[in-house]
Amino acid sequence: MSTEPLTELGVRDAADRIRRGACSAVALTEACLDRVRALEPALQAWVHVDADGAVAAARERDAEARAGRLRGPLHGVPVAIKDIFDVAGLPTTAGARAFAHTRPDRDSGAVARLRAAGAIVLGKTHTTQFAYRDPAPTRNPWNPAHTPGGSSSGSAAAVAARMVPLAIGSQTVGSILRPAAFCGVVGFKGTHGLVPLDGVVPLAWSLDHAGPFTRSVPDAGIAMGVLAGREIEPLEVDGPRLAVAPQLFERAEPELRAHLKVVVERLAAAGARVSEVTLPPSFADIHAAGLMVLQVEAATYHEALFARHADDYGSGMAELVRIGLTRTGTEYVAANRRRLAFREAMTPLLMAHDALLSPTAPGPAPAGLGWTGDASLCAPWSSAGVPSITLPTGVAASGLPLALQLVQAPGASARLLGIATWCERSIAFDARPRR
Repeated sequence: MSTEPLTELGVRDAADRIRRGACSAVALTEACLDRVRALEPALQAWVHVDADGAVAAARERDAEARAGRLRGPLHGVPVAIKDIFDVAGLPTTAGARAFAHTRPDRDSGAVARLRAAGAIVLGKTHTTQFAYRDPAPTRNPWNPAHTPGGSSSGSAAAVAARMVPLAIGSQTVGSILRPAAFCGVVGFKGTHGLVPLDGVVPLAWSLDHAGPFTRSVPDAGIAMGVLAGREIEPLEVDGPRLAVAPQLFERAEPELRAHLKVVVERLAAAGARVSEVTLPPSFADIHAAGLMVLQVEAATYHEALFARHADDYGSGMAELVRIGLTRTGTEYVAANRRRLAFREAMTPLLMAHDALLSPTAPGPAPAGLGWTGDASLCAPWSSAGVPSITLPTGVAASGLPLALQLVQAPGASARLLGIATWCERSIAFDARPRR
């Protein structure tokens, strides 16, 4: 019999044990709650933990399992929800002050799908204010003196710290993949629009994505299938075609660049066919175009609130709204056209390969909690609305995790999950925070 703590179970293994009666949902939920109680004072991943509600839901899932009524692939699995997603009966704070707080009586679409599949909502995790730059209090489980990244700070930290096997977050620029990379877990976002965003506080409607944090690629695929409302079966790959673009590797710090060179060589030795590619000329403008769209759409959503509560906004969010309010309609339309032109130019290159491989961030998590890190390597794929995934690949000399990012064409989430599974198996990363 395994002596492994229940909190080490991933999504698939936990659901399988509950289905077979080898573990109860109550036991798993209580183990997760014990882990939260032990680590939360130091990590501050959670805004609200609904211990009573979670245990009550776990009892219901156990009764259903005994009666042979399994709700779906997440039956009995505890999940953490980023605090911009509405959860019925729990406050939504969006990382902001009281003026922005609500207490919804309905689940957001994504949370409703998780519950329908049998998931147990453990609570709400910290986000940067309105999912932008002003940091949350969360610390990195690998080293609390470092940022966990943002904006889905608490979700990434909670999964890395074994508080839950699954969390959901959102990404407008780099808010799933970057914190996943900094915390040494898997973060995945699909094609823009794949996951419903009703009942979610928006940052920029044209760029917002939702997706899971897990500790393995197969677990991310299971969760994304639930969030998308349809099964996403990873495509089997053999001898995958990987593209690497020097323009992206040049943005990495020397230690990470050298590490990923070794990783790519290992993947090639395992059978990958690696080719060097040049990104289209429109890549040079995608950052500015995406930022313009972000500014205008954030200002549009926040205009009325900002007029009454400007002093309650963090400095980063306030600056974003102020700039967005000065932009013209012609600037916005031109930026959106440049953004979509980049997506159109990238699609043939992505379709010709199983994945474009790059760093997820320039390096490991920066020291301090005043900045959530550089998202420039994630931003192009958020702006283009194409699927991307990050997986951990090693540990830096500092003891912090390193990661790679894989990108695919619009609508190719199954293909991306297949190559990511192959890469994860070939890399065989198994380190974890010492806490």
